[in-house]
Amino acid sequence: MNRRAFGISAAASLALAGCSATSGSVNRFKSYDGPQVTSVVINKGARKMYLMHNDDVLREYEVDLGFAPLGPKRFEGDGKTPEGTYTIDRRNPNSRYHLSVGISYPNNQDRARARANGKRPGGEIFIHGQPNNPKDRKRAARVDDWTAGCIAVTNSEIEEIYAMVNDGTTIALRP
Repeated sequence: MNRRAFGISAAASLALAGCSATSGSVNRFKSYDGPQVTSVVINKGARKMYLMHNDDVLREYEVDLGFAPLGPKRFEGDGKTPEGTYTIDRRNPNSRYHLSVGISYPNNQDRARARANGKRPGGEIFIHGQPNNPKDRKRAARVDDWTAGCIAVTNSEIEEIYAMVNDGTTIALRP
């Protein structure tokens, strides 16, 4: 990926894409009519997520990660966010969080690695909004990297992401 995509074209590209509420109403389901999101890139070290159209950045978000963010996810319960290339494979409008978009972790390699160590790889990794439960929401607001391995954004941001990213889109999670 071209580094210039994150600098030079970011400002211009951000203006091209647009999300809006459907039917002009205030609700969590937005529509999107801009350029197709061809990939999602997460830079764990920078705590950034980029929605890309080829080499152009359409949107950039700050993210929270799993509670033990350094290194790739290896086992269920390790608090790490996966690293590697996966796909967006599902969405949940009735999540415990304000919308969620699923990531295809674990893949066959992840399962084999965990099995070789006598453990389970974990799963249910999502990009999601804030917790729906008020107590959980207060905790999330107090700490960085509060998820069990997911990628968290604000509620308004997950509404955009939910509208913009289609199932089958590649997602690259980088250290």
